[in-house]
Amino acid sequence: MQSSSRKLLVVLIGLLVLGFVIYRSSGMIHHSDFSGTEMLQAVRSANPYYLILSLVAIYACYALRALRWKVFQENLGPSSFWNIYKMTLAGFSALQLLGRPGEPVRPFLLARKEKLQVSGMFGVYLLERIFDFASMAVIATVALLGFRTDAQSSETARALEKTAKPASLFLVLGILTATALLVYLRFRGTALLERQLQGWLQAHGWRSKIAGIVLETARGVQTIRSGRDLALALFYSAAHWFLVLVIYLWVAKSFGGTLGNLSLFDAMLVLAVTLVSSILQLPGVGGGSQAGSFGAYTKIFLIKSEAALAASIVIWLITFAAVSLAGVPLLIHEGLSLGKLKEMAELEKEAAIEGAAQQGGSAK
Repeated sequence: MQSSSRKLLVVLIGLLVLGFVIYRSSGMIHHSDFSGTEMLQAVRSANPYYLILSLVAIYACYALRALRWKVFQENLGPSSFWNIYKMTLAGFSALQLLGRPGEPVRPFLLARKEKLQVSGMFGVYLLERIFDFASMAVIATVALLGFRTDAQSSETARALEKTAKPASLFLVLGILTATALLVYLRFRGTALLERQLQGWLQAHGWRSKIAGIVLETARGVQTIRSGRDLALALFYSAAHWFLVLVIYLWVAKSFGGTLGNLSLFDAMLVLAVTLVSSILQLPGVGGGSQAGSFGAYTKIFLIKSEAALAASIVIWLITFAAVSLAGVPLLIHEGLSLGKLKEMAELEKEAAIEGAAQQGGSAK
């Protein structure tokens, strides 16, 4: 009976994933000449070895994330790589289940597992996001600076080339400004911010939330105590995003044809467009990670929509959904239901704001 129930659960989860993928992709298959048969043929003919390598690589990416988190957490208290790795997988699975509201679950899980203050872990989480956004900006800058078109390039590609240099200059200035701000906060700015934001922290509503986030970001920077910490964080960030780039290349290679001819630099451009479109709505491309990769393949590299959609779905399944294979069982092992995850997300936000207010008050 238990075996039958487990099989039924697996089938239901598979159907839910399939339905979600179709829903996520429905906005990209409105072309009158789109062939579902050709798309399925592209999926069937994909090289499984590249896809298996990509699946292994994405779990290595989460390991690199855990190592980077360990560097930040060591200055807050005890730090166990395996605990961090398991809760990283569980936390990203919660993000898959809840969407953006699931973002705070991971710091809460780690704080509970490692018996540390939630506010401190929230500061580490914000610092991690800063490193990720900086990495995204670097990837986009390199991709834009090296992008070149030829006579056979599409209008979208030519338009992108015209805006590449101004956009990359803007990104470089943004990276330098953010770096200078972080250095200032690391050495001098946190105490000043605490004094300036006391009124907002004691208020209610959006002001206290913003003040709490700003202060936790500033305190998160304090977890980098030495040049070694910074060097390790930069190394793990670079290794993580390079491995993600390789996954994009391997997925393209697995489909062969025009996709298989894409270079590492081409994969970097697809990754850059995907990252930006996951945050912003891009003209001619749209918003969301799947729309970003699909738009890059079809609008810039003129890949047929069937192959482009197949590759976009596989990229999404590997880089986003695959974590649930290990993460959901870990969430269940921790005794967490969907309702409890939502409750944890709300409690984590409140705890982070209260922690910021308390620490700000003690600094007066």
